[in-house]
Amino acid sequence: MKRGGTDQQKRRAAERAVTAVSSGMVVGLGTGSTAGFAIDKLGERVDDGLEITGIATSYQSRQRAREAGIPLVTLEDATPDIAIDGADQIAGTTLIKGGGAAHAREKVVDSAADRLLIVADPTKETETLDHPVPVEVLPDARPTVSRRLGDLGGEPTLRSAERKDGPVVTDNGNLVVDCSFGEIEEPAALARQLSQLPGVVEHGLFVGLADEIYIGTADGVVHRTE
Repeated sequence: MKRGGTDQQKRRAAERAVTAVSSGMVVGLGTGSTAGFAIDKLGERVDDGLEITGIATSYQSRQRAREAGIPLVTLEDATPDIAIDGADQIAGTTLIKGGGAAHAREKVVDSAADRLLIVADPTKETETLDHPVPVEVLPDARPTVSRRLGDLGGEPTLRSAERKDGPVVTDNGNLVVDCSFGEIEEPAALARQLSQLPGVVEHGLFVGLADEIYIGTADGVVHRTE
């Protein structure tokens, strides 16, 4: 079983991706530890004179951006030129996201951007996706969605919150069901099936969205394009 990558690896990936940002850009700000390093670096560059605005994908990324001094707008105000985000698992340029329960908003912002840059450490890479797929569902639809996920061959589990009683509640007020499908040989087909389930707000399969992948290693950064 792979262990999590180091902060140094994550920071290297994030800081390399941030070099793609230039003044005048609107930047989608992802959620999670590696995307957080990108937000921090963007804040340093703003202090040095970089003129950008950010679009946050979660309460967490919004707070971190504010602390970093990055001016924020919404999708009502602008369209992102570039988005920088993390991933829970990567196979080629297909992703599973949603460990932070922000995948619905992340997908909206990431898909709106002209370019999506994914930052990660080596433990996130795999030949075939097999990580449980987070599925954000309307609370009243959870029983029905869970049954239908089972019909698709999945093993759904309602995500429980840490340090509080009850389930995780997303920024959108919904629940998250983590569904294990084993090895996902056809992620595009599964993505379509999940999107068609009534009550599903969004799922964590990101297919055909990533333009560039930055993997931080012990001695550098591996950069791949689609």
